[in-house]
Amino acid sequence: MVKGLREYFPMIRTKNEILKEIRQEKNLNDLFDSWKKEQQKEFLDFTSGMKGVKILYDAFFKEIFNPEIKPERLEALLSLLLKQKVKIKCILPGDNSRIADESSLLIMDILVQLEDGSLANIECQKIGYKFPGQRAACYSADPLLRQYKRVRGEKGEAFCYKDIKKVYTIVFFEESTDNFHELPDDYIHYAKPQVDIGLEIELSQKYVFIPLDIFREKLYNRGIVTPLDAWLAFLSVDDPEWIEKLIQQYPEFVPLYEAVYAICKNVERVMGIFSEELRIMDRNTVQLMID
Repeated sequence: MVKGLREYFPMIRTKNEILKEIRQEKNLNDLFDSWKKEQQKEFLDFTSGMKGVKILYDAFFKEIFNPEIKPERLEALLSLLLKQKVKIKCILPGDNSRIADESSLLIMDILVQLEDGSLANIECQKIGYKFPGQRAACYSADPLLRQYKRVRGEKGEAFCYKDIKKVYTIVFFEESTDNFHELPDDYIHYAKPQVDIGLEIELSQKYVFIPLDIFREKLYNRGIVTPLDAWLAFLSVDDPEWIEKLIQQYPEFVPLYEAVYAICKNVERVMGIFSEELRIMDRNTVQLMID
């Protein structure tokens, strides 16, 4: 029997308490009334613990995984995904030169430099875009070129191409495209450029693709088996029953959920987050239809 998320996280308020605060503030009330009924219900469900919060909302993800405040969280996730111990050296700023329509199809992006100089670019696609491979190549090319310019500027005449470190592009798909579903037993795909058999050339660009919709199907059938399963469940599951299973099996996720629900206590802020997600979803749909 599921106890309910409020029993684990007592800071979660009831729907009536949240709705009362919204109705008392004209700007919040007007914003709430501008949403569709199903959107109002979705908002009240996750803020009151009837459903889990979608961690991949841009603001939630960046708050929970902020490398400047809690680097160990992103380090743990990256270590499992990259199959090596990861230590984040720094977080790198965004670049305005990135592909023009990118923001319409991405929830979030975080670019970090690892201790060995490699770069890891973490992206999340909200919807299953038609050309994931081509887009990922563009995402990878951007930090690779930025690294080249930076290192060449620092080294000057001493620059050598061996100074260029690996660039990992890690893409989470909330909804993956049909080609991923042709392999329903696999929810983590590693890719890299490859040359003919027998010729070994170290190429800098590496990719990790994680279709979270396929992961959830596997999760519901077999449960949480590995620490990586636990992280992917945290990122993608909003069913209270599975959240309860996760924190019982891996109690180290309790502080992460506490941080999420601490954000939810600020109704004005979380309504802004939700509104931005709705705006992105609308823009995604239009962009996808155009493409």
